[in-house]
Amino acid sequence: MKAMLLRGLAPLAQHPNPLSFEDVPDPKLGADEVLIRVTRCGVCHTELDEIEGRTPPPHLPVILGHQVVGRIEQIGPLGQLRPIGPVGQIGQRAGVAWIASACGECDFCKSGQENLCPQFRATGRDVDGGYAEYMKIRADFIHLIPDSLSDSEAAPLLCAGAIGYRSLRLSNLQDGRSLGLMGFGGSNHLVLKMTLYKFPNAKVFVFSRSEAEREFALSLGATWAGAIDEVPPSALDAVIDTTPVWGPDMEALKHLKPGGRLVINAIRKETSDQQILSTLDYPSQLWMEKEIKSVANVTRADVREFLSLAAEAGIKPEFQEYELKDANRALNELRRGKIRGAKVLCVSGQ
Repeated sequence: MKAMLLRGLAPLAQHPNPLSFEDVPDPKLGADEVLIRVTRCGVCHTELDEIEGRTPPPHLPVILGHQVVGRIEQIGPLGQLRPIGPVGQIGQRAGVAWIASACGECDFCKSGQENLCPQFRATGRDVDGGYAEYMKIRADFIHLIPDSLSDSEAAPLLCAGAIGYRSLRLSNLQDGRSLGLMGFGGSNHLVLKMTLYKFPNAKVFVFSRSEAEREFALSLGATWAGAIDEVPPSALDAVIDTTPVWGPDMEALKHLKPGGRLVINAIRKETSDQQILSTLDYPSQLWMEKEIKSVANVTRADVREFLSLAAEAGIKPEFQEYELKDANRALNELRRGKIRGAKVLCVSGQ
């Protein structure tokens, strides 16, 4: 099969084509796995973190991609016996998200926090992902795709949407309150859409370094949009930050109300600007019971609940499509901030 393969870690600024377009062996299906013929795969900022070495190291070589949509080609003999989650039929559409597996036996898994499982395995990092014509996944970790979503629409929902859904839930936002969104890419543009649906009286303030992204946010219904260091019209009950750097968090803390919560939706922050943390002013930025909470991975429930919500509310991402062989170009545009919604690789037709 054809795949985009990552063989080594390096900064994209020095090595702008880290993925090679290669013929690789088809996946060999395990007894409890499903084989998927990939049609679409979303491109995520986490892949930049993987390539540049900011995440736990992937096994190399590895096929990236954890926002995968395709058709079920084969089901292993034990695949139908998995007690958790839907198992589709051959030919049915299915999705794969960041969570590839968890142990199911630890305290975290038993309490619904499988995203914190010490044996958590990530798609496109610990197992091969969807930058390829085929991939395999444990049968109980697939997600059936609602009929109302096309393959390209569904792909970004499996990570950008699901992690945004988890972030919004962790923000403790209530209707009529105010939410700040730091950064406005693949995830936060979906957070805006779900916030307007779930909390129609909430005010959403968007902070972005890009004028085009600010205009995009306003076109989708944001109450206000400004630069990262601008002061919003009113203080905020919660902020969700999706940026890869620390500066926006320092700004967000200034704008939080007493008791407000900053939710950081980023797998890692860049280390080059860590000195900015030394500028934290406790009285103005953290006192008065303000909180900082990180988001770690997603659970299967996050993915499935959000897919259901998206179908119910008609939430669909804005996206740009690329051929599989153009994955390097999509990643470099993402790194340079050339974003309007999400980026999706077209691997094969629907």
